[in-house]
Amino acid sequence: MATSPLEQTVLDHLNTAVMLFGADLCLKYLNPAAEMLFQFSSRHVVGLHAVNVLTCPDIKVEGRLTEALRSQHPFTDRELNVTLLDGHTITVNCTVLPLHHFDAAAELLVELRQVDRQLRITREEHLLSQHQATQALIKGLAHEIKNPLGGLRGAAQLLERELPDPGLREYTRIIIEEADRLQALMNRMIGPNRMPIRTRLNIHTVLEHVRGLILAENPLGPAVQRDYDPSIPEFTADQDRLIQALLNIARNAAAAAGKAGNVALRTRVLRQFTIGSRRHRLVLLTEVSDDGPGIPEEIKDQIFFPMVSGHPGGTGLGLPIAQELINQHGGLIECDSRPGETRFYVYLPLEAEHD
Repeated sequence: MATSPLEQTVLDHLNTAVMLFGADLCLKYLNPAAEMLFQFSSRHVVGLHAVNVLTCPDIKVEGRLTEALRSQHPFTDRELNVTLLDGHTITVNCTVLPLHHFDAAAELLVELRQVDRQLRITREEHLLSQHQATQALIKGLAHEIKNPLGGLRGAAQLLERELPDPGLREYTRIIIEEADRLQALMNRMIGPNRMPIRTRLNIHTVLEHVRGLILAENPLGPAVQRDYDPSIPEFTADQDRLIQALLNIARNAAAAAGKAGNVALRTRVLRQFTIGSRRHRLVLLTEVSDDGPGIPEEIKDQIFFPMVSGHPGGTGLGLPIAQELINQHGGLIECDSRPGETRFYVYLPLEAEHD
């Protein structure tokens, strides 16, 4: 592609990744934005075939580009997953534009716009609104259930006093115990009703406590590995609630990994990161991962709903409670799961409230 100095300057200064492929689908040009997106230098990839440059498991790259050359019609594919050299996957919107140069061979201009951040923000806002709606429903439902439960328990206690046969009192005892069990379940679903007690703490103190509990509960395995960033500063939070939230996630990870598996705890700092619709200067990322079979596909989008569990006999309350406890700190929990790898991402703002 012969370009004027002005055209070259415009392309080189675009924030959008632009690539030019010839009629043989070999790369002829890419701008600096494309170099940054794909993490390779132009001198190493110019001349390579499109299938060696665009690794996209969602579509057959060669077939799509060949059809565009043949039909001379532009097209746009949205939310494509593209695999980078380091194995990470990014999501892009891809526009392919066939170029006509009179008698010259046709070329294809490919424009790639990364949309991971926009998709993540949309997903987080949906997750937050979904959780808030669920919590409002649970609290209303719990209120309606707890009132008759109290009356049921009181009536059973009065009846127990009037029964002359001690053998019959066993039945009233069952009623009272089951009412107490449902009451405890409602309280767990609602979560703590006191205000958070915030103190200065170090996240690694919390994680070491969680790790110790997991190892004590599972002496035969799995192994619990650590990958901490020691530079993470202290921040203000309710230590008991953080321990409970992370313990709920770690217990699920340990159960999924099994005795022969691995659980990993990892911490990092993210800068200028958005949680929901709010952008934070510093955010603490805590990852809890396991190498178990992964979350079943049919419940993957429902794991933060109460009473949804992938474990036989599970209550399905651990993750909703954890999400609520982290939400109380202005944070959010996300999950990414596939067979052999499940990761829970716990995001917590690090800046002080006055910041």
